[in-house]
Amino acid sequence: MKTSLRVVAASLFALSAQPVFADEITDAIKADHRSADATVRDEYRNPQQTLRFFGIEPDMTVVEIWPGGGWYTDILTGVLSENGKLIAAHFHVDEDTRDYYKKSLEKFKGKMKDGGEYSDVELTAFHPGKSMDIAEAGSADAVLTFRNVHNWYMNSGQEGVEQAFKTFYKALKPGGVLGVVDHKMPESADDAMMEKSGYVKQSFVVDAAKAAGFELEAESDINANSMDNAEHPKGVWTLPPTLALGEEDQQKYLAIGESNRMTLKFVKPE
Repeated sequence: MKTSLRVVAASLFALSAQPVFADEITDAIKADHRSADATVRDEYRNPQQTLRFFGIEPDMTVVEIWPGGGWYTDILTGVLSENGKLIAAHFHVDEDTRDYYKKSLEKFKGKMKDGGEYSDVELTAFHPGKSMDIAEAGSADAVLTFRNVHNWYMNSGQEGVEQAFKTFYKALKPGGVLGVVDHKMPESADDAMMEKSGYVKQSFVVDAAKAAGFELEAESDINANSMDNAEHPKGVWTLPPTLALGEEDQQKYLAIGESNRMTLKFVKPE
């Protein structure tokens, strides 16, 4: 009996001495370089669950579409820095580009020059119809777009959305994943609401992706919010974090929280 106990104790010690393999997604979300303003939004954006749902692995080549200020980039760099590759397909800038997009791009470039977490990020540009070489054809394991489809629809209509999905399809390897998160409009709502509200119907997104050749593999309620009915005076921007109405009914909209969102995983067929 004593021998058995010694054997068990030795085995337990050996196990405890083994290296603990890091979970790259968890570690990236807990990274010190993420600001307090960023982490407070984890409650609504659920980055850990979302990236796992999309099947993101640390050795992948991932294209992030329109990363803006880099909320998800801060996480993806940590996941991919050792064995993978992150391509940021940021805003395409020309003489017609709004100052908001120009400033956002310049701020992102500044982060790349600082030599920190963004130093290994590859920068490309995307705009439906203007700039669609986001990555070498057939090179990406995953293309991720967070809350952008509504922008393409509002700026370029259905054609812009279709061009976007065709671009993503071209960049992906066979079997590659397209991950989409966006503000979800009820299917019973008038289609005209998509023109200004910032919400889009899931059926519209699915149809556009399928038209580009994708197959819908899975959908998730990870980023759903049943308190959001998508009917607000200033569209989705009425809700936090924007709070477009300022002090007016602010507590009401804070209680609702961020928008109800669809989370869709598409696959480029083998």
